Amino acid sequence: MKHKLLKDVSKKKTSGSNGILVEKSTRSKSKAKLKGAFSLVELNNDTFESIGPHMLKRYQRKDLSGRSKESDTVLQQDTVVNGKQNRGQETVHEGNPKSCEHEYGSYCLWSTEHREVMKDAIVKRLKDQLFIARAHYPSIAKIKQRERFTRELKQSIQEHERMLSDTITDADLPTVFAKKLEKMEHTIERAKSCEVGCSNVERKLRQLLDITEDEAYFHTRQSAILYHLGVQTMPKTHHCLNMRLTLEYFKSRSIRTDQQNRQKLESPAFQHYVIFSRNVLAVSTTINSTVLNCQDSGSIVFHLFTDAQNFYAMKHWFERNSYSEATVHVTNIEDHLKLPKHAEMQQLLPSEEFRVTIRNYSEPSLRQMKTEYISVFGHSHFLLPDLLPGLNRVVVLDDDLIVQKDLSSLWNLNMDGKVIGAVQFCGVKLGQLRSYISEHSFNSDACVWLSGLNVIELEKWRDLHVTSLYDQSLQKLQKESLLSKRLKALPVSMLAFQDLIYPLEDSWVQSGLGHDYGISKDHIEKAATLHYNGVMKPWLDLGIHNYKSYWRKYMTTGEIFMRECNIH
Repeated sequence: MKHKLLKDVSKKKTSGSNGILVEKSTRSKSKAKLKGAFSLVELNNDTFESIGPHMLKRYQRKDLSGRSKESDTVLQQDTVVNGKQNRGQETVHEGNPKSCEHEYGSYCLWSTEHREVMKDAIVKRLKDQLFIARAHYPSIAKIKQRERFTRELKQSIQEHERMLSDTITDADLPTVFAKKLEKMEHTIERAKSCEVGCSNVERKLRQLLDITEDEAYFHTRQSAILYHLGVQTMPKTHHCLNMRLTLEYFKSRSIRTDQQNRQKLESPAFQHYVIFSRNVLAVSTTINSTVLNCQDSGSIVFHLFTDAQNFYAMKHWFERNSYSEATVHVTNIEDHLKLPKHAEMQQLLPSEEFRVTIRNYSEPSLRQMKTEYISVFGHSHFLLPDLLPGLNRVVVLDDDLIVQKDLSSLWNLNMDGKVIGAVQFCGVKLGQLRSYISEHSFNSDACVWLSGLNVIELEKWRDLHVTSLYDQSLQKLQKESLLSKRLKALPVSMLAFQDLIYPLEDSWVQSGLGHDYGISKDHIEKAATLHYNGVMKPWLDLGIHNYKSYWRKYMTTGEIFMRECNIH
């Protein structure tokens, strides 16, 4: 399968009405040549590392692609790093929601579902009149002996501008709008009767059209940026909860129970679950759902790994709240990241998520498109053999997953000597990511596997030195930029478990609840677990409303700090 670099699309910078530069583009000829009887797979990592002041300049995309006989693959990453974000340019097609989805991801899905029906037919008619009048005015002003009509036309334009300045819908219009509309209609008829050059009017109309398109493009980008900030940043209410719990931890004199549970933590006789998280509310909901649906909560031990910033909040939360007879042990993973052999893993990185867009070029329309989210292990997951040296089989859960059925049968699963049990997603094959994989020998037909619910054999992991192989792959990326490293995290994580994956049945996990509006109620209720992979998490206001009830069912209630922080 041969791959090549896709040439950059051409860029055009225009200035919006507010003076801010807006970048637009057209597709390059080389990209147009790609259209044929094959599909295009595009990959994005929707992760915002930091928030800088220049929002528009950050929202750019950088395109790379590879080509084969069957499919084309483009890996992309929408990642803000130190206030900057590289993103390639693509013209937005307002009438094509799938093209919008390709440009802005899940924002288009969300905006379509929450679009309000605007009653603005009269407002649109007034704006059309204003555009036509503006187009004729420069030509009319040059005609001698038309000074009086020029003043009347200018006055009508100014009246329309004042009337529309604070108007969005027809209900916002003043009571005199009908007279002004009729007056402008007569004024435009008079303007059309004047002998003016059609080319001048056409040129002015084109300028007005370009300005309007630029403004629409700017506002669409701005809305998309605000949406992504909303789904990628911690809500103020959650930050309040963390701060209150941290403060209370140091004020309280509660008895620490770590020593009492030490035997449980190291005994393979118990069912051990592992969760990496920085979200108190999310991880507590995952744990609660697991306990409420198990047969024997006393046999369950949760190993919760978080960072130093959230450690004391997590610690105090699970001291205040008990989950039947289950044991929850909170660990600050940064104590382990300080070790020299883990220098590459400088921070807690829970599961990474990539947005995969699959476009079918057998049709000329961009509407033949499907979007999925792939979640894979982050750096921290590869510390598991060192974090839990005395254990063998563990089940790793993501904090955006809830459990609906008993998972105890996973400990009786025969994995045929494999290291990891995972649900597979065969919509994307490793061969389609070839241009981003430095390894030369791998199975091109292997399916992508998903995190969320994974069964791990740690002894087999240690015997095969999986973490060492992963570290070596990271070392090869030392000279890469941070953006490129994060982008290549998917194939590196995938190849670390090449030929070591035991495929779990699809019934174990129903994924997509964080981005797919079309999942049926029947499929949701039959699944053993629900994975809210995607950016529209159930604890966010921007989450998909129809799926929130399944998550809220297991959310802790009656906690005083939640009420004080306005978490309902």
